[in-house]
Amino acid sequence: MSQKSIFVTATNTDVGKTYACEQFLKYYSKKGLKVGYFKPIETGVKEKPIDGSKMLKLVKELNPSFEVTINDIVPYQFELPAAPFVAKRSSNIDLNFLLEKKEELEKLCDILIIEGAGGLFVPIEKDFFIIDLIKFFNIEAKLITSSKLGSINDTLLSIEALKNKKIDFEWYINLFIDKDSFNEVTLPFYKEYFKKIKYLHEL
Repeated sequence: MSQKSIFVTATNTDVGKTYACEQFLKYYSKKGLKVGYFKPIETGVKEKPIDGSKMLKLVKELNPSFEVTINDIVPYQFELPAAPFVAKRSSNIDLNFLLEKKEELEKLCDILIIEGAGGLFVPIEKDFFIIDLIKFFNIEAKLITSSKLGSINDTLLSIEALKNKKIDFEWYINLFIDKDSFNEVTLPFYKEYFKKIKYLHEL
């Protein structure tokens, strides 16, 4: 399994993948590694990819030698804010092209942070999902989960899915929704069920 890249995914949309990418980029940069970023597919793109553009700006500050364009790091851009399968309409997403693009970008950095779209079972094709893309890339996943009420269910389902696909992963809580009630409502179960709990803001 390649340690050159990690795939940032989440239990759902709006859980904080881009924020997580920002945290990981800064974390690895502080460790002295040259960082890079890749978002294979971004939907909801009007004039430019919002997530990709923000991360490209950060990466170029952290690693000036990462000389790429927005089209290099976000090769598939679709206007409709929907799952890639829906947003791409009649367009084709070439998986081998994405693999080649990943390998090209890896040559420009020590570690490449790859951001998914939505959650693990967001469809790219009718029978190919984000979780399958992680498996196809053969890399470790960083699962981001929300702190909101109901997140226990989302977290456990996502973890089971990753285990079922035999994908190595770590999971992190993005403590922002229902932050004030998290310690009382959700944390007691996590402390009982898991040996270790990791928070994004503690990276």
